[in-house]
Amino acid sequence: MVELLTSREMQELDRKTIEEIGIPGIVLMEHAGKSCASLIKTLFPTDKRILVICGKGNNGGDGFVVARWLNHWGYDVEVSLIGNPDSMKEDCKENFRIAKELLGDRLVVLPDLRKIEEQIKRSDIIVDAILGTGLIKKVEGFYREVIDLINRSKGKRTVISVDIPSGINADTGCVYGSATMADYTVTFGRLKRALFIYPARKYAGKIFLADIGIPKDLKTDSKVYLVEETDAMKLFPERDPMSHKGNYGHLMIITGSPGKTGAGIMAGNSAIKMGTGLVTLIVPESLNTIYESQTLEVMSEPVYDVDGFIGTKAVEKIMKLIERATALAIGPGLGQHEETLNVLRSILTNIDIPVVIDADGINLISRSLDILEKARCSIILTPHPGEFMRLTGESKERVLNERLEVATTWAQRLGVIMVLKGAGTVTATPDGRAYINPTGNPGMATGGSGDVLTGIIGALLAMNHDPVTSAYVGVFIHGLSGDLAMERVGTYGLTAGDMIEEIPYILSNWEKGVSVCRKTYETL
Repeated sequence: MVELLTSREMQELDRKTIEEIGIPGIVLMEHAGKSCASLIKTLFPTDKRILVICGKGNNGGDGFVVARWLNHWGYDVEVSLIGNPDSMKEDCKENFRIAKELLGDRLVVLPDLRKIEEQIKRSDIIVDAILGTGLIKKVEGFYREVIDLINRSKGKRTVISVDIPSGINADTGCVYGSATMADYTVTFGRLKRALFIYPARKYAGKIFLADIGIPKDLKTDSKVYLVEETDAMKLFPERDPMSHKGNYGHLMIITGSPGKTGAGIMAGNSAIKMGTGLVTLIVPESLNTIYESQTLEVMSEPVYDVDGFIGTKAVEKIMKLIERATALAIGPGLGQHEETLNVLRSILTNIDIPVVIDADGINLISRSLDILEKARCSIILTPHPGEFMRLTGESKERVLNERLEVATTWAQRLGVIMVLKGAGTVTATPDGRAYINPTGNPGMATGGSGDVLTGIIGALLAMNHDPVTSAYVGVFIHGLSGDLAMERVGTYGLTAGDMIEEIPYILSNWEKGVSVCRKTYETL
């Protein structure tokens, strides 16, 4: 697992390196710029024409180093400085001076928009060194016009961003007015949060992490992490040949209402494919025949219902059933009957096994948040943005654009593990930690996908993995199953059933120590 840093945390690492270790800032800048130039040299032949667009900050200083090395290696390089050199800090100013000495009139200071457009037309590769991680305000005026020019050239020219695409808030992943749409981003020292948080993630392209000499043992205060395949693989060693189904837990899933019987079946099937010893669906009595006819390895237990919805009189039987369980899942296809809400209240305030709650379970709890305050068990909530808005009252804009912040805030406020689903799913904990998931694709935006996730997380809970690990590893497996399914069927035809089919393939490879996941980023 790797830390994802804010701009402040990265600045503190830079400060410690410069002031406490004694490595000059201009040396770090040299390493940064040369590493980016080296990647370009590796990827592209010297007949490519390169335009480096620099701002006046340290990001621009990195850009001057990039230009100098590419010029040294024989590339046709032009540079545009779109900030005032008089306001540069010393390290940036020195690299500007050197680049100007070497490039002469190929380095243009304060060009107008027409001049930059001409330079872009002459180029094959654009290096974006305009705005770095310190951006705190909306990109407007000339800077925005330049970024928009770069983006309009997308597809005709390769765009490489230095450290982070210009126009992105390095902490939240928000786009400030306009942002560079990069094909590649070379980031320095440590990974930045925004590179893995949507909407910013889609601007970064392929990500490379360059070692610029910041000592690896320098500590940070980061509580945000990128989940990696190795974090998930270690939960699935070879099984003991003497083990039996009792060693792998019993997951019970409270599910079922008219027209939604498939949800619980998919959750149950995904849980059994995860290797859970036993899976039982607790279902409305009047619908039990459907479950019996559609399940083989997964069992069902009928309980009292009101018009197909689990009713209050079912509580006593459910509590007795739960005595045999090691974990509980609530919500897939459950419906939103008032009596079912009473059932949830009775259960959650009287059990101590871990619980994952999804879909209608979340919608029911949204009507009575005091249930969470009185609960005695560890709870994982897995809302999609709409469910999250109903649960918290947050605006659509915040939920979509400040995902990390709202998930972390509400995990702490409600005392739950919050899995805010969507691109780059965020798993947040009551103690302020957060885990960003890199797997998944748009094809997973299909009915039943969330039910599969519920089964996966429930299975991990049932097998006695701690709730936080179960949540972020479950999210990783869910996204990876979708990625592998997409390789077979594409995004349009991908179904929840396709994801379930991939689970055994993932786990069988991990059991043998074999990776099946594409790298999230490359190191230089």
